[in-house]
Amino acid sequence: MTLSLHSEFSAPDRAVVQVGGRLDAMTFGELDEAMLALLPRLADGGTVVIDLAHLEYVSSAGLRSFAKIRKSMRARGGHTLLLNPQPQVRKVFDIVKAVPVNEVFASTQELDAYLDRMQRQITEGDDSDI
Repeated sequence: MTLSLHSEFSAPDRAVVQVGGRLDAMTFGELDEAMLALLPRLADGGTVVIDLAHLEYVSSAGLRSFAKIRKSMRARGGHTLLLNPQPQVRKVFDIVKAVPVNEVFASTQELDAYLDRMQRQITEGDDSDI
């Protein structure tokens, strides 16, 4: 599955970006590129809402993209809100928030393998080992 993106401005200081599919090492560049074009159009102090309702998978590359968006918005006095994550994507955010992953995983590949396994377990209905 590929990445799908849709954005709209509900006001000069607010944009909603719908992200769907897979956000990984193969697709994160599409999000980064789209946000480079979109963010400068927002007024300083604005808010970007990222709707994750249709995002099925996120890797560490995708997490870096979200971090870049947040950093860019904060530099302009703005905010980034993540909305509607599916359970497996929410679990990734919970792991990253709760555990300093750069101290636990030896490499990006090891982290991505863990995140992949964890998300597959949730989507397949077996989250007992997580």
